[in-house]
Amino acid sequence: MTTTDSRPLDTQHDLLAEIARVGPSTGTTAPRAWLHTDAPTTVLDGKWQVRFSPSARQVPDDDWTTDTAVGEWGALEVPGHWSRQPGGTGKPWYTNVRMPFPSEPPYVPDENVIGDHLTTFTLDGGYLPHAVLRFHGVESAAIVWLNGQQLGTIRGSRLMHEFDISGVAVEGENVLAVRVLQWSANTWAEDQDMWWLPGIFRSVEVQARPVGGIDDVFVHASYDHITGEGTLSVEATTAGESITARVTSDALDLPDGFTTGSEVTLPVEPWSAESPQRYEIVVATDAETVRLQIGFRTVEIIDAQVLVNGSPLLLRGMNRHEFDPDHGRHVSPERAREELLIMKQHNVNAVRTSHYPPAPWFCDLTDELGMWVMLENDLETHTFYAFGYEGDPTSDPDWEEALLDRMQRTVERDKNHPSIVFWSLGNEAHPGPNLDTMAKWTKQRDSSRPLHFERDQECEHLDLWSQMYVPVEEMERIGQFSEDPLEDAALQEHRATLPFVQCEYGHALGTGPGGLSEYQELFEKYPRLLGGFIWEWIDHGFRETDEKGREFFAYGGDFGEPWHDGTFISDGSVFPDLTPKPALIDFKKVVEPVRMSIDGSTLTITNYYGHIDTSGLKFVWSSPSGNGQLAVEPVPAGSTVTIPLPDLVGEGLVTVSAQLGVDQPWASAGHEVAWAQRVPAPDDVPTVSGAAVDEKLAYGPAQFDEHGRLTSLFGTAVEGPALVLDRAATDNDLVKGHAYVGDAPADAIWARQSLEHLKPRLLSFTAEDDGSVVVTKRWAGFTEGAVVTESRWTSDGDQLRLDWKATPNDRWGDYWARIGVELVLDRVIKNVEWTGRGPGQAYPDCGQAARHGTWSATVDELQVPYLRPQESGARADVTDLVLQKGFGLSGAPFAFTVRPWSQAELEAAAHPSDLPETKRTHLIIDAAQHGVGSAACGPGVLEPYVLTPREATLTLLFRKA
Repeated sequence: MTTTDSRPLDTQHDLLAEIARVGPSTGTTAPRAWLHTDAPTTVLDGKWQVRFSPSARQVPDDDWTTDTAVGEWGALEVPGHWSRQPGGTGKPWYTNVRMPFPSEPPYVPDENVIGDHLTTFTLDGGYLPHAVLRFHGVESAAIVWLNGQQLGTIRGSRLMHEFDISGVAVEGENVLAVRVLQWSANTWAEDQDMWWLPGIFRSVEVQARPVGGIDDVFVHASYDHITGEGTLSVEATTAGESITARVTSDALDLPDGFTTGSEVTLPVEPWSAESPQRYEIVVATDAETVRLQIGFRTVEIIDAQVLVNGSPLLLRGMNRHEFDPDHGRHVSPERAREELLIMKQHNVNAVRTSHYPPAPWFCDLTDELGMWVMLENDLETHTFYAFGYEGDPTSDPDWEEALLDRMQRTVERDKNHPSIVFWSLGNEAHPGPNLDTMAKWTKQRDSSRPLHFERDQECEHLDLWSQMYVPVEEMERIGQFSEDPLEDAALQEHRATLPFVQCEYGHALGTGPGGLSEYQELFEKYPRLLGGFIWEWIDHGFRETDEKGREFFAYGGDFGEPWHDGTFISDGSVFPDLTPKPALIDFKKVVEPVRMSIDGSTLTITNYYGHIDTSGLKFVWSSPSGNGQLAVEPVPAGSTVTIPLPDLVGEGLVTVSAQLGVDQPWASAGHEVAWAQRVPAPDDVPTVSGAAVDEKLAYGPAQFDEHGRLTSLFGTAVEGPALVLDRAATDNDLVKGHAYVGDAPADAIWARQSLEHLKPRLLSFTAEDDGSVVVTKRWAGFTEGAVVTESRWTSDGDQLRLDWKATPNDRWGDYWARIGVELVLDRVIKNVEWTGRGPGQAYPDCGQAARHGTWSATVDELQVPYLRPQESGARADVTDLVLQKGFGLSGAPFAFTVRPWSQAELEAAAHPSDLPETKRTHLIIDAAQHGVGSAACGPGVLEPYVLTPREATLTLLFRKA
């Protein structure tokens, strides 16, 4: 046997064996809490030396672990991913379910980059004789040496690992060497829906461990909502053995001499996401002091309902991956704080850490700002679905120790955070016996938090029943306890006692999601329904620049991946730069914790908070006649009141806004939490008459051609109006999903009906005795479906009224995208103003945040820069529209979109930066639209929002702007 590698074959085999090993980390210390300690700590972040080998078979044979004279090596920032920075190698790769290599678990391909990392650091005597070396995140696995001595290995990319370096570390300079494996057996347990990004992407630290210090602390702080008292006990250990340490607090009235191992009950204010009251305690020995911010709260399940501190819990949550458009999964505390502030400002009250523990400091922020957290283990084996779960690590006894180790590291690191109210075993993995082992250990270690795992529908060892993307009608049956029962009566009896949570719903890919209101109505109606977590928080788009210097956000396929899952990575509620998308703005409205409605001259307020009254809010009204503040007594949690509106409000449009009365840590006074409107009926569209058509087919401000088409309007060259039944496919239009109507994705149904290829045939073009002009056309594509449109024009010489009617025959398919007309203006329109709903977009099943008013925007601002261009930007229930330097129009409520591109140009672009520069403006006026749903992953358009072929009308009055 021969090899071109100069390394000894047995050593090479050692590395190959390590890559294929399915066991847990080796050489690490027992998992423990991440603590704020006064023990000396050195952070090793910064420039490290690095070299890359294309495979384990090509790693050089040298003494690199101690050789600091590395010569040709490059430099790389740690934390970071080597595919995302200068001096690195390779490119990001995105897959959702499929692995980026052939399926042969636990093996990975020979083409497997090995990244050797070197750094030096200096320690003083304060780190001796005992210290630990800590890694917070390394993908996918690593082998670690210090001063040439192998310490062990890392398994679990997003888990904390520590090595005891006592007797290895020296005073003065130390050499740390880390060999990072791009792929490993570990990868088969980490098939989360995200980019594959190898490297040391979280901080590396050295921490002294003083003799007589504190290795671990476990705080137990419960709350009795009947007595208003909290019960505190604290465990402390060193080297796995219990120790006695002093426990003191300036904020709590602890008894003198209070220590670990003792228990005290005393009056406290409880912690909740709505009122995150924390108390600092100090746990100390003569050698070390640890400070913890604790919160008193109790989570329990009674009658299939989750209660926190005695109050029902309703989750208004987000699934949060860690992502930065420039740094991948290396996310700074400052950026994470900004994320949480945006969440709080949009009425988000919960986070599921999908699908791994976040950076260790993240839950310090959720404790501080107030957020219910489902802390999820670093586990997903989604790819095994394709093979009927054969070989899934969750069922393989060889994997049991490794998977249990993952859960132990998850729980131990974060067990002291009051914001964590649920543990989750992982995501999208087969419910095998190894998960049972993990569940049993978790409940034994921490019985204070309910346990979650979505794929286990029998729930034998779980405290929550969970599913994802459940249709609303099935949700209602679950809320009513009338779901299909399990075959095993004992398991069904247990499951019937469990609350139900949608761990993922409202898939926010592209335009949408539709149907959020229907979900929320059920969450609020049925106590068993705990609420859920939107999929997902952020678009995972990398900031890139094309060959013309135009910036865009890259998704799957943009890095030349041979197979990938495209835009499915861009399904967030915020863009990669944290700009809220319409999905988040609508979510804020749908889940308002204070719900208001106006009926005539009365206002009804319902407080959906669980733990606070409305005393922190002020209620402000505004109308065309004025504005003012309402006198509203505090509404208790879960209560409803009705109050009269002042006479000054008048009879027309009125808006009531619930705003913060004082500054909060997450928003300033005046921030709007909720709103409601009373909207008057629209005025009738005026009739006009008196003008006549001349021999050149001029008619008032309009010019027609011999085909009955407008060619000019108020001096602007115009084409149209053309019937439009199609739209540039949204991401949801490209997938069938859980369709309520139709047998294929919406875009395929529309293509089958030839909606994008409609051609007109003039039936008649006449001037009527009353002075009106009537144009009748038949529109059809390559099918038997046809629509006859009648355009009746009337004018007084200055204004032009259009009464338009579309009548289909009975040979159409399931549904259309829209019913409207398109006008193409031969000029650039830069600004628009409208009266109707705004300022954001609205479609029949979304756009809940769009309120009635008069709005203005640039045409650029009307567009939504989804990572893949698609139908977006419609404004709904409009009664007046002005295209500045063009013309204005009013009418019976309609929807409009204004763009510089045709629908074909929009659909052809892969990124917003690909859209062409044009000198035209496309105006689409819709009488009706199809909903958007969330079929890309979940239910399609609900039946009330399906646009079946039907007759439709538009009444519009054009005027000079």
